[in-house]
Amino acid sequence: MKERLQKLISGAGIASRRRAEELILAGRVKVNGVTAGLGMSADLEVDEVEVDGKRLRQPAERMYIMLNKPRGYVTTLSDEKGRRTVAALVAGAGRRLYPVGRLDLNSEGLLIMTDDGEAANALMHPAHEVEKVYSVTVGGAVSHGQIRAMEALRAVDGKPIRPPRIELLGSDGARTRLRFTIHEGRNREVRRICAHSGLEVLRLLRTAEGELRLGALPSGKWRELTPAELEYIKSLS
Repeated sequence: MKERLQKLISGAGIASRRRAEELILAGRVKVNGVTAGLGMSADLEVDEVEVDGKRLRQPAERMYIMLNKPRGYVTTLSDEKGRRTVAALVAGAGRRLYPVGRLDLNSEGLLIMTDDGEAANALMHPAHEVEKVYSVTVGGAVSHGQIRAMEALRAVDGKPIRPPRIELLGSDGARTRLRFTIHEGRNREVRRICAHSGLEVLRLLRTAEGELRLGALPSGKWRELTPAELEYIKSLS
């Protein structure tokens, strides 16, 4: 199947789509021995595509998994401080997988990991507005007024944010469970919103990203994505 050259180059892991466009414009890409132009397509099964004289190969089948990240693991493949990483939790997958986005050390829940850079970029790209949903437990009671005030926030710590949607899930007076829905997922965004409002986060669990749902996946375990989940991710590309 023919695809745009920049998508083929990105899929081969050589460069991002934007960088691939620059390579094409610089005359560094050839199709069947002819210098390619921007907008051209090719089929790697029948066409010979070269970047700087090196032929592109059909990419190996990609792997996509969902991990329920436990508290106490960093979302990196290695850590200079010697802390436990999510890489150790998915070692049984048999290949090097990269986390899509981050969950901080003390946060838990849904984390997608893959060796498909295109899929990772699609999930994280702000233009796709992939909603991220968190179950957040905070200390003490939370009033409806406090919730409305958090939903009205336009900036935290001097940085602009898109206002979250927040639902009250339950409270026993000593602690309150809230559901946060955000679009951007900036570093520690939910924690910063809570801290700005004087709330102490006791537990933060990501339960969904777009149409991907954590469900009953046990903490520390992973599973491969279903065909329907893969179709959703590819629809974002």
